[in-house]
Amino acid sequence: MAGVSAEVIASTNGQSFRENMLITHRGLSGPAILQISSYWEKGRAISIDLAPGRDVLASVSGAKIRDISAARSAFQGLLPKRFATRWLESYAPPSWSNQSLGQTEKRIHEWSLLPVDTEGYEKAEVTVGGVDTDELSSQTMESKKIPGLFFIGEVIDVTGHLGGHNFQWAWASGAAAGRAL
Repeated sequence: MAGVSAEVIASTNGQSFRENMLITHRGLSGPAILQISSYWEKGRAISIDLAPGRDVLASVSGAKIRDISAARSAFQGLLPKRFATRWLESYAPPSWSNQSLGQTEKRIHEWSLLPVDTEGYEKAEVTVGGVDTDELSSQTMESKKIPGLFFIGEVIDVTGHLGGHNFQWAWASGAAAGRAL
């Protein structure tokens, strides 16, 4: 399954991101997972909507023949074939009744995963935590407690979304500290 990606909505702790999810040989990654990982708390589930805004099994509900083949066809074009096949192997409807199809449709949009952990600091794209911004001058990045001590970039508790925001923060905070010297 490594290398398979799909656009999803990843959610946890009241936050959601609609981005691509990538399956790797070690687990899930990609922008949706990297973004939501900043809000994830160990022991809490992540909800994945595998087909945002789409009614995947509607065609199966209206079909004369309701079976796994019809379900695979319904997934075609929404998810990569290998992923759809594997997902349906694990989460096929227990029966092909409207109620069972409805429960499976709900699971497609609320696939709950409980991550074991993250890849840790060595693999992190962005980290959270650091020097509290209340302890620094917002104009110079100088410590309010120790004159002449400056903090910039990732050492400060400021975390932006993917897409260059963290680089911009590093450069801007460095420039502010540099101008103050």
